Amino acid sequence: MPDFWDKQIERADYLASESSGSKELLTFYAQLLRAQQELYESLRSRKDWLPSGDLESDLPVVQSLITGLLKTVAQYGPTSLASEAQVLLIAESNIMTDELLGYWRSPSDTQFFAKSILQPYARWLAETRTTPAGRELAGGERTCPFCGGQPQLSFLQSKESGAESGNRDLLCATCLSTWEFRRVVCASCGEERPSKLGYFHSPEFDHIRIEACDSCQHYIKGIDLTRFGHAVPLVDEIYASPLDLWAREHGYTKIELNLVGL
Repeated sequence: MPDFWDKQIERADYLASESSGSKELLTFYAQLLRAQQELYESLRSRKDWLPSGDLESDLPVVQSLITGLLKTVAQYGPTSLASEAQVLLIAESNIMTDELLGYWRSPSDTQFFAKSILQPYARWLAETRTTPAGRELAGGERTCPFCGGQPQLSFLQSKESGAESGNRDLLCATCLSTWEFRRVVCASCGEERPSKLGYFHSPEFDHIRIEACDSCQHYIKGIDLTRFGHAVPLVDEIYASPLDLWAREHGYTKIELNLVGL
């Protein structure tokens, strides 16, 4: 069985070769996933070391491993990100230190470099069941029960054989963990009234839809694995980037931007 990162990369490579409208985004994302995998494997294979969960303490190790990711963005990223990566490659280390700690303590989905670097670290925390420290974030069912991160997307999957409809899960934008969530509820504000919850679907992306809320004007993309079991939610969410344009044009704001800024 392919591991988590291999599965993401394989799907991104495939969709980049098949897609037209999202080809550039997926090509870049496939390379970024490879850099994230390398960072993750370096953390996982480090001898005589396990993360403490306190990023400030773990930062010397994490920061020693980020050059490859910065070089990848400099080579394959869109112009603005590539230029910033070049600057960070030669910048004083305290600049990246401030970015990483700032994101850890108060996340923002516009902090591309901090988010992309800390996803592998946070996933390793989740896999080793190392409790994150220094993240005093709001709790509740709409944020990740492990690290407090915002949901990146939702997905439906059948967890019981013979089930006619799937169970809904949310995927964390920070540690990439998943947790169960109620089916017909806004993942941003908790709105439950069906009259306030809307869905947009395009035949072009038959297994993906916009899940929007008219109470808080936020949305999230939902990937239906009961319709297409070969989908990989984190990648297919980017593949369906044209749906984000529809949502923005209709006045909705995404709960959490993905790593390609949509």
